[in-house]
Amino acid sequence: MHAKTHKQSELEHDHSSDAIRERLAGDRRPSYLRDWVYGGMDGAVTTFAIVAGVVGAELSARVILILGMANLLADGFSMAAGNYSGTKTESDEREHLREVERRHIRLAPEGEREEIRQIFAAKGLEGDVLEKAVEAITADEDRWVTTMLSDEYGIAHQVREPWKAALSTFLAFLVCGAVPLLPFILNLPGAFTWSIAMTGVVFFAIGSAKSRWSLQPWWLSALETLGIGAAAAFVAYLVGDLLKSIA
Repeated sequence: MHAKTHKQSELEHDHSSDAIRERLAGDRRPSYLRDWVYGGMDGAVTTFAIVAGVVGAELSARVILILGMANLLADGFSMAAGNYSGTKTESDEREHLREVERRHIRLAPEGEREEIRQIFAAKGLEGDVLEKAVEAITADEDRWVTTMLSDEYGIAHQVREPWKAALSTFLAFLVCGAVPLLPFILNLPGAFTWSIAMTGVVFFAIGSAKSRWSLQPWWLSALETLGIGAAAAFVAYLVGDLLKSIA
């Protein structure tokens, strides 16, 4: 009994019959995690890169704030707009292929049934079981089309909403991108040192958070993200230092 309880505690959700039925019947919402990570990482990296580059060039804190705030608004909006367009393209493609499949079902139903038959045969079904599966899938056009989108084109059932993806990216960019500027806004002594430390915390936190959806240990994901951010910042600092010497 104790071993069984221990095994159940390692599972992400309950596998009782009622729990499974409730979970499958629930609303399946798409994840916007990638949009948050994308926006947060880019916001912290690009803003801190500006800070590091300006400090490397030995320019004033005023320049840091002007360039940093311009980056937050302009680059953040640009990223959000790009993510909106990219996500909308995915959504438009899905709707286009849905209409293509509906037209094919009307014009060549037997050919489309054969596609379903071969798809499920490749999954290991055969004989009467295969034919019953084909009959069940093709009895409902929406289910038929959804199956074709998933198994023929590899398109997920849930598609992210473009405006939510864009908003997630923009907000994450603003929040994480503002962190490297805070010490300069507050006029803290040793502002650049504070900026390095606070930005490092942001990178570490983003890496730790995204490990929840990966197979990596949280500390490894955090260190990996921190390393990527540190490398980008170091390059920016060197470029600023080089430009200072050239000027």
